[in-house]
Amino acid sequence: MYLVPLLGGLLLLSSCSSRKYLSEGEYLLDKVSISADTADVNVSMLSGYVRQQPNTRWVSMIKLPLGIYLMSSPNGNSLFDRFARKMGEAPVVYDTLLSERSRQRIHDALFNMGYLHADVSTHEEYRKHKVRVRYDVHPGEKFYVDTIMVEVRDTSIAAEMDKIAEDTRLKKGMPFDANILNEERSRITNHMTENGFFAFNRDFIRYEVDTVRGSTLVRLKMIVSDYIDPTDKSHSPHRKYRIGDVKYSYDRSTSSPIWLRPNVLKRANSLIPGDIYRDSNLSDTYARLNRLGAVAATNVRLEPDTQDSTLLNANIVITPARLNSIQLGLDGTNTAGDLGAAANFTYQNRNVFHGSEIFSLKFRTAFEAIRGLKGYADQNYFEYSIETGLQFPDFIFPFITRDFRRRAKANTEFNLMFASQDRPEFHRRVLTASWKYRWNNANANQQHRFDLLDVNYVFMPWISDTFYDTYIKDPENRNAIIAYNYKNLFIVKLGYQYQYSSAGLASPMGIYGKDAYTVRFAVETAGNLLHGICNLADTKVNEDGQRTLFNIAYAQYAKFDFDISKSIRFSNRTSLALHFALGVAYPYGNSDILPYEKRYFSGGANSVRGWSVRSLGPGSFIGNDGNIDFINQTGDVKLDMSAELRVHLFWKFDGAFFVDAGNIWTLRDYKDQPGGQFRWDTCWEQIAVAYGLGLRLNLNYFLLRFDAGMKAINPAYKDSKRHYPLIHPDFSRDFTFHFAVGLPF
Repeated sequence: MYLVPLLGGLLLLSSCSSRKYLSEGEYLLDKVSISADTADVNVSMLSGYVRQQPNTRWVSMIKLPLGIYLMSSPNGNSLFDRFARKMGEAPVVYDTLLSERSRQRIHDALFNMGYLHADVSTHEEYRKHKVRVRYDVHPGEKFYVDTIMVEVRDTSIAAEMDKIAEDTRLKKGMPFDANILNEERSRITNHMTENGFFAFNRDFIRYEVDTVRGSTLVRLKMIVSDYIDPTDKSHSPHRKYRIGDVKYSYDRSTSSPIWLRPNVLKRANSLIPGDIYRDSNLSDTYARLNRLGAVAATNVRLEPDTQDSTLLNANIVITPARLNSIQLGLDGTNTAGDLGAAANFTYQNRNVFHGSEIFSLKFRTAFEAIRGLKGYADQNYFEYSIETGLQFPDFIFPFITRDFRRRAKANTEFNLMFASQDRPEFHRRVLTASWKYRWNNANANQQHRFDLLDVNYVFMPWISDTFYDTYIKDPENRNAIIAYNYKNLFIVKLGYQYQYSSAGLASPMGIYGKDAYTVRFAVETAGNLLHGICNLADTKVNEDGQRTLFNIAYAQYAKFDFDISKSIRFSNRTSLALHFALGVAYPYGNSDILPYEKRYFSGGANSVRGWSVRSLGPGSFIGNDGNIDFINQTGDVKLDMSAELRVHLFWKFDGAFFVDAGNIWTLRDYKDQPGGQFRWDTCWEQIAVAYGLGLRLNLNYFLLRFDAGMKAINPAYKDSKRHYPLIHPDFSRDFTFHFAVGLPF
């Protein structure tokens, strides 16, 4: 508990040694601020124009990165010196030239905002070997547009501008703002390049500004110039192009030759001969070709036709990707002290049928030495699985329109898997077959997934006598959930999932991006088709009252999930992440209990982090049998709520303070899970709360996360001491450590 303040004190003391890194006449930049004599100016926005900022502060107080750097010796080259300099941040030495540039940039920003008579001055305050810099802003009066004139000599361009005149950003009486002027340039340019004017760009649009003497009014004139040839600088009207010939070729410099069927390339190309040239079609062609697994890169070369000056010929050059790949992996495991290892082998072919189809073959085997399992034969855990998949870069389904195929970036996936698990308690086999679709919208911020068919067959060839007698046969100890999930079972489901991200689904992983939110919901149902078939065929009913197919019962349920995440950015170093998730699954018809794989659990690195995985709930349930609590502590309803303050510390390390809340419940009252049923009048009392600190190593391409959680409210107990660990903490009882890869949400 005393580590953080002690470290802060040591680093504050060590900051005095920054002099050893300063030469004569140099000063450490201690603080930079901006003040304005009017509230109309956004001072925080102007700080982005400052060219030199002081050393970063940890939680706005301690210069932790600087303190780490100063632990090294200026001329030292030891391992510790190199490590401290790499982990820390070098002292920021005040540069008067950069300060003057910052002052000028702030002045230019104010001018562009309409403060044409703005004045910015620099104030420096020296204290020993440090300096504090303040930029005093005197914006003056803001100018407004009085008259607007447009000069266009090219009649074809003038005709196009008339079509979009109603949407102009330039209005009489608006504030004079260079940002709005640039937005208008972009708007016009986008329209032109979307309507055939391939060579048009922003540089053909310029403004002339004239102030009215003795007032705060300006006269604004937009000038759209003719096309200027870059070679001889001659002027000519802008040309409107259509697509001419389209040719495909391969980059022969690579060592991975491929061949794609012509219809695959044609389907991925949006530059159609005879169509008007559009920038969006060019971008779409790049996106569609580059998403093909057999393609590493694409280069589209557009050149005017030598015979017809209104045509653009396209030469699409494709750089092939490596055709085959093999991956090997080895993992070590530790499950409650039982050590083990797992090996993975994956083979992939990215062009198996010459249509950029991806064929994959995966093998996995795992072993775990199980000790001290009373009542069972001395048998270790052994698992192996084989999975094969085939992915098509298109929507393979009848009645799909050509327009939909062009708008959606779709994949069709077929998968088949067999898994075998042998434990001292039982042997389990799982056979899975699936047919799935995935597609994104054109902006890549919406993703859809449709599981047309997902068949799971769970087969239990052997159950030990001890396990069977204890949990299935014995009427006094019989566990309904185990009895249901350790029998042969069919699960035939279909489902749909939708996800929207305001920042784009392909945005890079990070903590401090712009404000963004993500919404996801999913729904799936199982057993309805089989239920109808079995009812019509009047198939057999087993001893539990379930309809069977080939003497095997099938699961029937409906499941709904919804979650939303929101990131609020305070600065380039600090953000607040919020998360809410709700899931409900209801067994009905042929099922009174959900299959184990479909049940919810709480606790763990991505849930309420004061509890280990599968150790919270349902409701106020308290586990009392370590051998089967992993299945008893599951439910039909799940609620997760989290708030996480994320702060960049130094180097590649980020920190977090989090508060989590949630639990799981059952919809039915199962005698093996007392206190677990969801009830409106008591559910709020059963919400668990945890808090804690996190440390993250952000390596850009992946993130390692270490979270230390403490219980704050424990719904499993009624007495005050154990119900409120926040007030009565017990580290050995309430602390949980988590290690994970990636952010929790």
